[in-house]
Amino acid sequence: MDLNAFWVLVEGSAAQGSDQDVRQEWLAAALAGLPPGEVVEFAVRLDEVRRRVDTWALWHAAAVIHGGYCGADSFFYFQSWLVGLGREVFESVAADADALADVPEVRALAACGGTHAWSSAQWPEWEGLAYVAAEVVGEGALPPGLLSDPAPAGRPWDFADPAEIAARVPRLGSLFGKVA
Repeated sequence: MDLNAFWVLVEGSAAQGSDQDVRQEWLAAALAGLPPGEVVEFAVRLDEVRRRVDTWALWHAAAVIHGGYCGADSFFYFQSWLVGLGREVFESVAADADALADVPEVRALAACGGTHAWSSAQWPEWEGLAYVAAEVVGEGALPPGLLSDPAPAGRPWDFADPAEIAARVPRLGSLFGKVA
């Protein structure tokens, strides 16, 4: 499975609606109809795209969205959520974490007034995407070394510091009230 076929499946799941369980069921059914090697390659493509956004810059941007804290699991599932937004959004954010400020789903979260007001369906995380291929072919069929926890590239910065937020993700920081 090449990268284009991977994105066709991810974006095809989005055509089923916004409910992640429905999307995951659709993906599982679509993957189950493929040869096992193609399912494994789906997992490998997911790993490849996630590694592109496994950066401190994006982790800290996710922390801004999450109200100041984003643990390892939350960031891992945030990466999946970002993939689930589709190729165009993914590529934009992979190139510049501050592009999250332009994403309608992120803008909707900011408009809620804080994480306490988010419904469970609004949380910017998609845990199920990380495991859908393993559900179809079994975890033992997947190659070792796939990303299972964040291992961010780049340099960490103090994501609680308004000056750092203003310098690194100014539009996102402004959207979430972290900078003036």
